[in-house]
Amino acid sequence: MSEFNLFINDIENEAHREKLRHLFEWIETQYSDLTPVVKWNQPMYTYNETFIIAFSKAKQHFSIMPEAACLKQFKQRVTNAGYTQTENLFRIKWNHEIDYDLIGDMIKLNMEEKKDYTKFWRDHK
Repeated sequence: MSEFNLFINDIENEAHREKLRHLFEWIETQYSDLTPVVKWNQPMYTYNETFIIAFSKAKQHFSIMPEAACLKQFKQRVTNAGYTQTENLFRIKWNHEIDYDLIGDMIKLNMEEKKDYTKFWRDHK
């Protein structure tokens, strides 16, 4: 968790800080093979040095970026959860519940699809 402390501590609202802290703790407990790192001022998790998932924060929400290829496979579930999305990320409003199963399934998919991957990002086609 120490990798992410500066990111979390920069959030003014205590409830928002705790929400992300809990999410990161959950990820690290459920997926102990992931490595927490900060790149480009964003907390993210890698697996065998390849990108799995990243996070950013805004005033009204936080964003989760699992890579477009992954997000595309979960488009309907993201919509069903009530989150807004783009091709590369989805947003969870601070007052919305976190769908941990959805995030976990994204992490598992990326870990499986990228288990023998040697690059940080997927090749975009």
